[in-house]
Amino acid sequence: MASVHDVSAQALAKEVATALKEKITQPTWAQFVKTGAHKERPPAERDWWFVRAASVLRTIYKDGPIGVSKLRSRYGGSKNRGVKPEKFYKASGAVLRKVLQQLEKAGLVAYKKDGVHKGRIITSQGLSLLEKSAAKVAKKE
Repeated sequence: MASVHDVSAQALAKEVATALKEKITQPTWAQFVKTGAHKERPPAERDWWFVRAASVLRTIYKDGPIGVSKLRSRYGGSKNRGVKPEKFYKASGAVLRKVLQQLEKAGLVAYKKDGVHKGRIITSQGLSLLEKSAAKVAKKE
């Protein structure tokens, strides 16, 4: 059986996004918002919210426990500032916070505070969803 690490991250995110459409809802403001200060325009893809949620779920699986601040750095990027040199900007915290809240409400991630380490970790339901999706992707490839 293929694991999450054996398949392409993009293909896995697309597969998990289709499963997440039943569990979470895209906010009404998501069609207008940029994903960070480094972006010039909002995402062109219609269901980008679910793909981002799937990507966040995979990131939590790999790097958890992880919080909003680390996710902002992970999804940030370089801003084109014209003639001036490019500069790194973090991603939008509101988008990531809302995604984490939705994933937590769906039972796919949970908050963990263990001494020094605190943040979201993946639950058994979230792990099951990722592994089933990875198996589907592996069969397609």
